[in-house]
Amino acid sequence: MSKWWLAVLLLWPVQEAAAQAGATPATVIVLGVDHAAQLVSERDQPALLEAFLDRARPDAICIERAPEAFARGDFYEFTYEVQDVAVPFARRHGIELCPIDWEPPAEDQRLGFGLSLDAPPELRPLKGFMGFLAFGQEALARDFFHADDPARLHKVTNWAATPAARAKNDLPRRLYLYRTYLQAQRIAAAAHAHPGGTVVVVVGEFHKHDIEAILKDDPGVRLVQPSSLGRPDAKAVAAHDRLEYRTAIASFNLLGLQSSGPVDYGYVGRAVAALEAAGATPQARLFRVRLDRLQGRIERGDAIARYRAIAAEAGDARFAWTGVKDKARVDSWFDPFGNLDVRRRALLEAARESWAAGDAAAANELLDACSEGLSPRQRDQLRGYWQRDVAVARPAR
Repeated sequence: MSKWWLAVLLLWPVQEAAAQAGATPATVIVLGVDHAAQLVSERDQPALLEAFLDRARPDAICIERAPEAFARGDFYEFTYEVQDVAVPFARRHGIELCPIDWEPPAEDQRLGFGLSLDAPPELRPLKGFMGFLAFGQEALARDFFHADDPARLHKVTNWAATPAARAKNDLPRRLYLYRTYLQAQRIAAAAHAHPGGTVVVVVGEFHKHDIEAILKDDPGVRLVQPSSLGRPDAKAVAAHDRLEYRTAIASFNLLGLQSSGPVDYGYVGRAVAALEAAGATPQARLFRVRLDRLQGRIERGDAIARYRAIAAEAGDARFAWTGVKDKARVDSWFDPFGNLDVRRRALLEAARESWAAGDAAAANELLDACSEGLSPRQRDQLRGYWQRDVAVARPAR
């Protein structure tokens, strides 16, 4: 180690303390989230997050994305709470946004993992790595302040402290530790830039307590638990509800893979009813048919007729929210068909019901109509997902 580096390492803590001497600490509130769980849990809903941010009155909001990617307007697909709630809220209110994440360069990702972590395959797997996101039953009851209790995250704490049995398999843990440390340092920089102010951090819950452990001795930081601010009441939450939030809740639960798993139909039904109250739009009508069909309130033939009617009248209507990152694809991170407009989605749902009814000819005709106007890549993905995920079973006779 050179003498210059040794001097930097020895002097940095002294210089940092001197820089903070006499400064009023910034209040830092680290809100640990389960990415996109707001879409399945009413006690953790998007409008509640917005109402909480409004209550905290932050001078800056730190978000989980690397500065370089954020500068390009590039976010992780699955961080719904970041790009669809925290970032728009900050921009509407003129609040500074501070990207605090770190990830290895693509070349290092390929070296360590054999692939780029931000590049999904042409056909995503149903589950597992690079697969579509869906939640189990436990997530439906998740509370907004879930991560404030360290005991609830003991598994990740134990994992982070325990090297892999084989050192060659230890890269994910080592990257996690380095990544979280740099997140904490960027949060500290945001706090130092706002002495006496308030900084809210919206970050994956697995990072929360390690970040706090790193920051706790920083004289420029005063850590405050989110739950100490109290939960916004129902009136405040309702005041912050938005069309985009309701659409996201309906889309995720009714059109994505979540529709095959546990769904809080009360939560989703209220979102659909709110969309209908705002107008009998093609998307609201499609959500209603899908909701009623999943709950067994209408028969298959009725659903097919309604889907066909929506397709005939939808024109070029699109969903108010899709979660699609790459518009050249046909899918999103939670739905194999997430990038279809309302007309095509209605045709697809009619095709699904027709296939299940044993009418393969009608299903194929509807799927052909759905494919019209898509790019060759999108058509290939549509057909691939149809064959793999929808038509895996023989149609009923």
